[in-house]
Amino acid sequence: MSLTTESTGDVSKTTTFESSLGLLDRALYALFSRHADQRRHDRNRKRYRATDVNASFDVFLSRIYGLSWVVFLGTFAWVLLLTLAIPPTVLAQFASFLHGGVPVVEYVPVPRVPRVYAAAGVALCCAAVGKRVSVWFGGLYLGWAASARRSNIERTLPGAVRYLQALSSGSDDLLAMLRKVADREESYGETAVAFRKVLNKAALTGSVDDGLRIVARDTPSRDVLAPFLLKFREHAEQGPDALEQYLQMEGRMLSHRQSRSHEQAQDFLELLAEMFIVLLVVPALLVIVLTVMSVLAPGLSKPAPPPFGGFSVRTFIVYASGAFILVIGAGAAVLVSSLRPVDQSPPTHSRSNRVSDLFRTVLINPANTAAVLAPATVAVGGLLWYLEYTPVNTVLLSYVAFALPVGVVSVRRSRRDDAKDREIKDFVHAVSSHVSLGRPFSTAVERVARDVDLGALQPNVNDLAFSSNLTSREGDLRRDALSRFVEDVGTPLADQTIGLVTGTLDVGGDTETVFDTLQVEIGRLYHQKKSLRSNMLVYVVVGWMTALLVVGIMVAVNAYVLDSFSQLSAVSSSSAGFALDPHAVQPAQDRHRFYVVTQATMLACGWFAGYASRGFYEALLHSAALVAVAYFVFAGVGMV
Repeated sequence: MSLTTESTGDVSKTTTFESSLGLLDRALYALFSRHADQRRHDRNRKRYRATDVNASFDVFLSRIYGLSWVVFLGTFAWVLLLTLAIPPTVLAQFASFLHGGVPVVEYVPVPRVPRVYAAAGVALCCAAVGKRVSVWFGGLYLGWAASARRSNIERTLPGAVRYLQALSSGSDDLLAMLRKVADREESYGETAVAFRKVLNKAALTGSVDDGLRIVARDTPSRDVLAPFLLKFREHAEQGPDALEQYLQMEGRMLSHRQSRSHEQAQDFLELLAEMFIVLLVVPALLVIVLTVMSVLAPGLSKPAPPPFGGFSVRTFIVYASGAFILVIGAGAAVLVSSLRPVDQSPPTHSRSNRVSDLFRTVLINPANTAAVLAPATVAVGGLLWYLEYTPVNTVLLSYVAFALPVGVVSVRRSRRDDAKDREIKDFVHAVSSHVSLGRPFSTAVERVARDVDLGALQPNVNDLAFSSNLTSREGDLRRDALSRFVEDVGTPLADQTIGLVTGTLDVGGDTETVFDTLQVEIGRLYHQKKSLRSNMLVYVVVGWMTALLVVGIMVAVNAYVLDSFSQLSAVSSSSAGFALDPHAVQPAQDRHRFYVVTQATMLACGWFAGYASRGFYEALLHSAALVAVAYFVFAGVGMV
C-alpha cells in the first residue's frame, strides 16, 4: 500500500508503508490523512519539501492532528477543573468584567447559567483554541526546520564551493565531485545533505541534471544554493575550464556574503547579550521588591490559587523567577551556539567503548571524564545528604563535583588542540614549499618531520612521515596515511584542511595546485578561528560580570535590608493605627529564597559564558565555577 505525498511537474514524492511503520502511525493516517489534501495546507506542503523530515507529509500531518486532539482533551479537562475550582464570587466578578467591557454586549442581558455548563463552555472554547494552535504550530515547526536548514546551507556552502574548486583541478566527473562533498557532512552540514539528495535523485532519474534541478527547486535556500546548483550544471556542460573559473568566482562571492552574515550575527549577539543581562538582573530585583512589599502588602503571603495552593503567592513568584532564569540561560546558550559558524564549531568528543581506552584518556577526553565521574558524583551526593546538607545544596555541590573536573579536562584538551592548530598551519606551509620544488608528497612530509620543530603536532607528523613511506603505492597509501593523520590530530581545522587534500588527491588533483589552495584555505580558517575566539571572550566576561553583580546585590540585601525589615514587620501597631504583619519577613526563609534565585542565575550565566567560549563542556566548567563562588560567598557570610 502506498500513499503519494505530493506531485509537481514530472516528479512525484512517494513513500510506502513498511512494516516498520508503527500501529499508532497507521491509525493516525487512517483518521487524519484526508487533511493533507486541503488547500489550507498547501503552504505547509511547500515548507515540508524544504525540510529534511523523515516521515512523509501525510504521516507528519496525521501526527500533528493526533497531537492536536490530545491537546484538545487535555486543555478541556484542565480548564474545566480550574474553572470549577475558582470561587463563585471571583468567577462572577470576572464574568461581569467581561460583560461590561465589550461594547453593545454590555446592554444585552445575560441569563444565569449553571456553573457546570458555564465551565464546560469556557473549557470547550479554550480546548478548541488549543487544538487550532497545535495544528498551526505544526506548520510553524516546518517553517523553523526549513529556516534552520537554509541558515546552515548558507553558512556551509562557501567552504563546499572551495572544496569543489580544488576537486575540479583533477577531475571533471560531476558525480565524483558531488559525492566527495556529500561524504563530508561533518564539515559541510546541510550543504552535504543537499548534495547527497542530488546524488539520490540522479540515481532515480538517471540524470545528474535532473537531480540538480529537483534539489534546486525544493531547497529552502532559494537565493544561494538554488542558483548555484543551476549555474553549476550550466558551466559543467561547457567543460572543466569553465567550471573551474565559475567555482573560483562563486567562491569569492560567497566568501564576501559569508563575511557580511558574520557581521550581522555579531550585531545580533551584542543585542542578545544586552537582553541577557536585563532578563537575568530583573528577576533578582523582583525578588527583592517582593520581599520589601510583603511588609506593606499582606496579600502576598496568602496561598496561591490552585493548583499551587501549597505555596504563598510570594513563594510561587520567587521560584517561578528561578525557573524563568534557567530557561533564559538555556535559551541564550542555544542561541549563542547557533550563531557560531559551522566551520568554527568546537570539536565533539566521543566516549571510548573499551574500558582500557576510557581510563587511559580520562585526562584528555572530557566525554570519558564524565563517564568515569558519574558514579563518583552519586557517591558525593550521598555523602552530602548524610552530612545533612539541604537538598538544594546537595544537588548544587554534586553538580560542582561532576561539572568542574569535566570542564577542566575540556579546557586542557582545548589548549592542546589550539597548539596543534597553530602548528598545522606551519606544517602545511612547510610541505607546500617542498611540493612546489617538485618533491613527492611522502618525501616532503619526511623532510618537514626531520627539519621543522612542530611542537604538539610533532608526534602526529612523525607518524604521517612513517606511514607515507611504507610502500610504493603512492595513491592508496597517501590517502590512508592522511586519513589517519586527521583522525589522530582530531581538530575541526585538521579535518577541514587536510581532509581537503585527501579528497582532492583521491580524484587525481595536481599536488602543487592542491597545496596552493590549501595554504589559502588554512590561513583563512585559522584567522577566522582566532578572530571568533577574541570576539567571544567579550561575552564570557559579560556572563561572569552579570553573575557576580547578582551575587553582590543579593548578599548586600541579605546583610543590610532583611534584618531591618524584619524589625519593622515585628511592630504590630503604631500610634497612627498602622498595623503590619509581624510574620511578613522571615530572614532565614527569605535568605534561602534569595540563595535559590542566585544559584539559578549562576547556572544561567555559566551556560551562556561557556557556550560563548567553546561549547557544552566549558558551559559545565563556567556554571560549576559560578555555583561554587556563590556557595562560598553565601556560606562565608553565614547565609546558608
